[in-house]
Amino acid sequence: MATMLDLDASVLADHLAEVTDWVANLAGAPQKIADLGSGTGTGTRALAQRFETATIYAVDSAESMLERLGRKMAENGLADRVVQVHADLDNQWPELKELDLIWAASSMHHVANPSKTFADTFGALTPGGMFAVVEMDGFPHYLPENLGFGEPGLETRIRAVIDNRGWNKYPDWEPQLVAAGFEVQQREFTYDYAPDPSVVGPYAHVMLANVRAGLADQLSAEDLATIDALLDQHNPEALINRTDLQLRGGRTVWAARRP
Repeated sequence: MATMLDLDASVLADHLAEVTDWVANLAGAPQKIADLGSGTGTGTRALAQRFETATIYAVDSAESMLERLGRKMAENGLADRVVQVHADLDNQWPELKELDLIWAASSMHHVANPSKTFADTFGALTPGGMFAVVEMDGFPHYLPENLGFGEPGLETRIRAVIDNRGWNKYPDWEPQLVAAGFEVQQREFTYDYAPDPSVVGPYAHVMLANVRAGLADQLSAEDLATIDALLDQHNPEALINRTDLQLRGGRTVWAARRP
């Protein structure tokens, strides 16, 4: 997971910049920012680079993620503005208050009681402060319909299994945010481009390897053989050797302001 998050930050940097730019236009010049469910620091780094004078509080329940985040922030010269906060939002809100911006990317659908977390978030913001909830709109597309071998439509079949399992499932957060007292704007962001093969190949490899490990019992023998060929780095058809990978997907953002 940590490796995939790091690759996601590299491959989708332009897409993430578009999202943070929109949030920045609404949030003004925040000086105290929290990144809830910071993981390895994809959002933390983007926020620190976008808001050059702000202090960023990276909040995560996994110490291993925070350790990795700390190393990345040091490598990028951002360590002096990033504070690591080890906390589980399901248990207790951390000692953070008077925040100007709170960012939660692909993390709110993991909390046990979103309504409680939204109330905690509302209370931790300054009047006029912004809470940005970001969710990924399904598993990213990256394979061509016809790979040149195997049965066409592999990715469509994989996505059907993933959707049936409820991966990354989340509701429209607006009603719960409004109930917590927020004023809400919502926007969808999409991307469709072909990143450098040397970057997107490893990214696609990690994603498909996770699919192979988690869904093997629900895919046909032919599809598993195709996946194995795509993951075999010595195979000319392997993901890391292909030049026809096209990333397509999107994110939904709820910008919730405390009046």
